[in-house]
Amino acid sequence: MIREKLNLSRATGEPTAFYPPVEPYNTGRLRVSDLHELYYEEVGNPNGKPAVLLHGGPGAGLIPLYRQAFDPEKYRVVLFDQRGCGRSTPRGELRDNTTWDIVADIEKLREHLGIDRWLVFGGSWGGTLALAYAQTHPGSVTEMVLRGIWLIRQAEMDFELGHGANWVFPEEWEQFESHIPEEERGDLVEAYFKRLSSEDEEVRRAAGQAWGIWESCKISLLPNPSMIEDHADEYADVLSLMECHFMRNKGWLRSDTQLLDDVHKIRHIPTVMVFGRYDLITPVKTGWDLKKVWPEAELIIIPDEGHAFNEPGIAEALVTATDYFV
Repeated sequence: MIREKLNLSRATGEPTAFYPPVEPYNTGRLRVSDLHELYYEEVGNPNGKPAVLLHGGPGAGLIPLYRQAFDPEKYRVVLFDQRGCGRSTPRGELRDNTTWDIVADIEKLREHLGIDRWLVFGGSWGGTLALAYAQTHPGSVTEMVLRGIWLIRQAEMDFELGHGANWVFPEEWEQFESHIPEEERGDLVEAYFKRLSSEDEEVRRAAGQAWGIWESCKISLLPNPSMIEDHADEYADVLSLMECHFMRNKGWLRSDTQLLDDVHKIRHIPTVMVFGRYDLITPVKTGWDLKKVWPEAELIIIPDEGHAFNEPGIAEALVTATDYFV
């Protein structure tokens, strides 16, 4: 299907698959609770095939490049900042902010915009949400395009926080771990959350930057020092706090394997899953585990890429998939 259209042996280079930049033809705000209001935008063709993009994080928010993963002449693409993120308000708010609150928001947004069914596109944490949403509202989903999916399993969190990725980046890991006193290192998520939610701005910022540097060094196949520095500032704001919030609550899932156990609800939905072979944030084993319980889904492993949305091979696979489904 999608694999046959890709050149999986090409050298890493600049992403060329994305469509040209496009501006929204509609923006708006949707009140989803007494506390939260979402920012959303629509791009492409108002009469095109509906799709919704779920950004990563948790806490990252939208970037303009996300709009370019779809043919603007053929798709009506809805993008929104999740609770507490980006231009949604109140920014950084953790109250009433769970996986299932956001799943409900996606369905409210679909109904608000008068869309019957739509393609769901999500990467990383956005892939988590895509699975949770489709398993809750399978009748609302036509297809899914997923990248580097996170299932919020304990083994995945262990890999990222001291039992795997630290063997690849030992220097950065030591900086990350040393930010926390030795007696608190038994639960780094809780230790970081305490600092990220501190009333002391300097304590919050220092913890956010430490968290951000550790996250950012693993995003792309070849670490980019300037990107890591930029992301450290991003994480020092609300992104690291939001990530800790969802990790310490294990996504409010009923079990460690809920998203795997409930795949039977969505096996009929045409789905493409894209992973980078050297993804150290959402390892390819997650895609492999999904494929074993979901043989109908197409798993594409890009041999020379990491985690990032805009790595050339990943971008090519994602755009090829959206082109195919339209």
